[in-house]
Amino acid sequence: MKLDSPAMSERRQETWGLSPEDVELWLRHDYLADRLRIRKGNLLYGQGEVSPHFFLILSGEVRISCFEEDGQEITIEVMGPNGLCGDAPAFDGLPRFSTAVALRDAEVLRFDARRLREAFASHPELALSLLRIVSIKQRVLAIRLEYAFSLPPEARVLHLLRRVAGIFGTTTAQGREMTVHLTHEQVGRMTGTSRVTVTRVINRLRQRGQLAMNGSRFVVLNEGDPPGEGWPETRAEASNTR
Repeated sequence: MKLDSPAMSERRQETWGLSPEDVELWLRHDYLADRLRIRKGNLLYGQGEVSPHFFLILSGEVRISCFEEDGQEITIEVMGPNGLCGDAPAFDGLPRFSTAVALRDAEVLRFDARRLREAFASHPELALSLLRIVSIKQRVLAIRLEYAFSLPPEARVLHLLRRVAGIFGTTTAQGREMTVHLTHEQVGRMTGTSRVTVTRVINRLRQRGQLAMNGSRFVVLNEGDPPGEGWPETRAEASNTR
C-alpha cells in the first residue's frame, strides 16, 4: 500500500506527520485495519464522542480541532498522508477532546484499539511505535500551551513556522523553505491569534529578517547558523522545536 506522494498536491497544508519508519511499520500491519474513503466535509470523529477507532491517513487532508463553549474553533493540527489521529482517546475510553474533519477527500486506515490489544502481544513494535507517537504529540501540545500563556504573538507564530518548516521543509542558503502552504487564517487558529494579527506579525518578522517569502511559501531564515545547520534531522526533533 502506498501513500500519496507530496508532489501530487501543490497546496498541501499539513503541519504534522509520522516518521517514515513509523508509517512503514503501520502499513505492514494494514490487515488489522479497515480501509475507508471520507468525503470532503465529513467527520472522521467528533468532539465528545467515545470510540475505539483511530486513523492513519493515506491520502487527502484532515483538520484536527477543538471547539470552545462559545463556538470558537482552535486548530490543533492539519494532517495529510502520514498523519495519525484519534489514537489516545481510542485507548482511554473517554470522550474525545477534538474533532477530525476531512478538508479534502481522504482515504484512511481505521484501526480498532480493541483488536490491537491482542496484536500488541505478538507485535510489540506496534505498541512501542504508538507510545512514541503519543509522547511526541504530548510534547508538541505542552510546548504550545507553554507558549500560549507566556509569549507574545510574534514568538508563537515564529515557533509554529519553525516547527512546520522543520518537518515539511527544504534547506536553502537563506534558511528553511516550507514545502506546504499555510494561510494566515490557519496560522491564527493554531496560535490563538486573529488573521489580522498574524498578517501584522508576519510583516514584522519579515522586517526583522527572521522570515521571508518565496511566492506563497514561508522561508524561515537562519538565525546565526551556517546554511543547513541548526535544523532538526528527525520529525521527533522538529516536534521539540522551541
